[in-house]
Amino acid sequence: MSIGILGKKLGMSQLFDENGNAVPVTLIQAGPCKVTQLKTPSMDGYSAVQIGYGLSREKLLNKPHKGHLAKSGDCLLKHLKEYRVDETSKYELGSSITVNNFEVGQKVDISGKSMGRGFSGYQKRHGFSRGPMSHGSKNHRQPGSTGAGTTPGRIYPGKRMAGRYGGKNITTKGLLVVKVDDEKNLLVVKGSVPGKPGSILNIKPNNKVGNNGGNK
Repeated sequence: MSIGILGKKLGMSQLFDENGNAVPVTLIQAGPCKVTQLKTPSMDGYSAVQIGYGLSREKLLNKPHKGHLAKSGDCLLKHLKEYRVDETSKYELGSSITVNNFEVGQKVDISGKSMGRGFSGYQKRHGFSRGPMSHGSKNHRQPGSTGAGTTPGRIYPGKRMAGRYGGKNITTKGLLVVKVDDEKNLLVVKGSVPGKPGSILNIKPNNKVGNNGGNK
């Protein structure tokens, strides 16, 4: 079981394959990340590796956070992420995790917070069909029936209605790595990933059987 890496979404672009077809890609500045903690079954009850990414100003971190980071060096890292592993012996406290852990043709799972769209209606949030647009209609973008007309009536939990849309942690699985640039810490994957440019992403190897890259 291998660990992933943290990165920042830079935006989308396109590349051209050998047949001249345009391929939509996402550019991710992945790492370098630092190993900030090694958890063992004897001390913590399980094996895990914690990494940190993104420098922060000293005044924005509290004392416990700074004390925790001091064990692995002097870097003031803002984002921490933990990965379960079978064995921590091959990792060293304070070592760096870079895009060299990934290779072209490998598939990865990328998690992040989706773009928040605020309070949205039925059509935008759930894809409802709109009502008649002819003159006299009063339900252009209304939901229709929300339940039985009993007395006392109520709306059942889970009913799809208007509300806050986006801003949730989601994962896009099986994205193909098309380019790895070690000098620029750049990871280029085919397709779109969650979040807006500048958002933090968690990139993990896709360990599904049949994957061309990563551990099987």
